Amino acid sequence: MKRGIAVLLSLTVLVAVAYFTASKWAIRHETIAFHDPARDNRLVAVNIAVRRDKEMQANAGMITLPVAIINHGNTVKHTEYSFLSNAFAARGYLAVSPQHDLPSDPPMVTKAGELYVGRLPQILRGVANIHFAIEEMKKVQPNADYARVTMVGHSMGGDISMYFAKQYPDEIKKVVTLDNLRVPFLTEGKFKILSFRSKDTQFKPDPGVVPDDEECEKAGITVVNTGYQHNDMRDTGPDAAKSSIQTMLDKFIVDNSDSSALKPVPTTVPDPLASHPGPVPLPGPRPLASNPSTGKSATN
Repeated sequence: MKRGIAVLLSLTVLVAVAYFTASKWAIRHETIAFHDPARDNRLVAVNIAVRRDKEMQANAGMITLPVAIINHGNTVKHTEYSFLSNAFAARGYLAVSPQHDLPSDPPMVTKAGELYVGRLPQILRGVANIHFAIEEMKKVQPNADYARVTMVGHSMGGDISMYFAKQYPDEIKKVVTLDNLRVPFLTEGKFKILSFRSKDTQFKPDPGVVPDDEECEKAGITVVNTGYQHNDMRDTGPDAAKSSIQTMLDKFIVDNSDSSALKPVPTTVPDPLASHPGPVPLPGPRPLASNPSTGKSATN
């Protein structure tokens, strides 16, 4: 009996080792530097994450990859959301993360009372970066669905995502925001929206940004109150926050009809992606000749 248990435990360990070894290589990360000639050759670096097996199938013309655009927070690098890009890549998506701000950009000037507290120029720049990155990605990976993408963003990136969805709803499949604070939600019900909200005394949404419960239900909007801090929602955040967000996000990615399974995020949960390859972050992307901004904290 004891010998049988020992053999079973040994096999379990071997399976676990094999899984994590496979996971390490399951998702390919790469950073590509594009330059936009229409904007003085502006650098738009993108980090891509894609499952290797799905990429091979797409390259062979067997499948068309769904696309997720992941937008970073203000002063945060586009490579600091691998826990999101891995979640989408594990489900067969091509995850594309553009860098929106550069060290050479003028500082953001915020003014109370102005539209989005004066952030509209930065939001419009983000929208332009997304459209440019999509056009360039069509040349890199033509077998992907760029016509209707899932738009994802944290903080300022969430505002960029929501503004993009408002302006180009026909180009949107779903929207996921992590604590966007300025741009009100689209409530026409044209696509499903999932939003993770922090419990943060410093970072609070402007009035009217997050609809009330009744309006959310009518519009197909799921709001998940996490209990975490605003800046916990990126790679530098605690593992519990990232894992619990991944759990809800994974259900949202898979579920095309009923979002009732999405509940408030628990403080501790098991690995949400343990049932399929791809959750283990790989080493960082290749450095670019000209690096994007290296700010340390999201400032919404």
